[in-house]
Amino acid sequence: MKHGILGAGGVGGVIGSILGDAGEEVILIVRPGTANHFPPELSLNSKYGHITARTTVVEALHEPLDVLWIAVKATQLDSALREIPDDTKVSTVVPLLNGVDHVQVLRDRFGHDEVVPATIAGEMERTAPGKYVHPSPFLRMNLAASGRERLARPVEQFKRFGMECNFIDNEQTLLWSKMVFLAPFALSSTAADKPVGGVLSDPSRKKLLEDCIAEACEAARANGAEVHSELPMKLLSSSPPEMRSSMQKDVAAGRAPELDAIAGPILRSAEAHGFHANATQRLVAEIKRRLKT
Repeated sequence: MKHGILGAGGVGGVIGSILGDAGEEVILIVRPGTANHFPPELSLNSKYGHITARTTVVEALHEPLDVLWIAVKATQLDSALREIPDDTKVSTVVPLLNGVDHVQVLRDRFGHDEVVPATIAGEMERTAPGKYVHPSPFLRMNLAASGRERLARPVEQFKRFGMECNFIDNEQTLLWSKMVFLAPFALSSTAADKPVGGVLSDPSRKKLLEDCIAEACEAARANGAEVHSELPMKLLSSSPPEMRSSMQKDVAAGRAPELDAIAGPILRSAEAHGFHANATQRLVAEIKRRLKT
């Protein structure tokens, strides 16, 4: 199969490395003016082992694809899509972005059935162009059941590498199951500028985190998702205490955080369905103050 990876950050690098190592044809689509920064091989250091994979690096796509994996930040989606000409034939589009609102944006562009929503969880980072690390003890991908047949081959390759993969029938459950974990973790760690262990060991920060989880779960249920309120805290409590969120890393590096993609769905759901999201609002306000300093 021919795979395009839109986005050369941590997630895109991990996906491209695994597929390339399995013998798939991988095309890495990067920002204009950056292709010559990348080596001809991707390198991934993971708890599951060290792998390298040959890839083709381009700044714009000019050929059909079996699968387009979209792994850019939500803040970069509009500009990144300009590198995919409108007449490009793409059989299946798999977005791995944070948030929920991007799914409809992509379906408007590529078609409803062509887009298979998915989420990925784990700490993944690019340390240099073409070089990636996966330091967290877990790597998990959930995909909409609509892609079960079309994506059976790459999913099997991910599983052989060590990634946990599941197909989920309810798309809202798929998307919000990550959000109820990610949003409280990302917002709390970024507002406090502490890893997860620092947040959990601070009573006031932990309470704010718990309240944000409750608000995220209420938003999820309001949108038709089935979520378990106790699971996010259980996962966070069992995570490495030094684990940091990608939003926290973005703010520390001076990059624009995905505030609207991650907090926006909770806040908009609260307004639409008439419940309070005070903890989420407070964390967003704290992050915005950090951005101004």
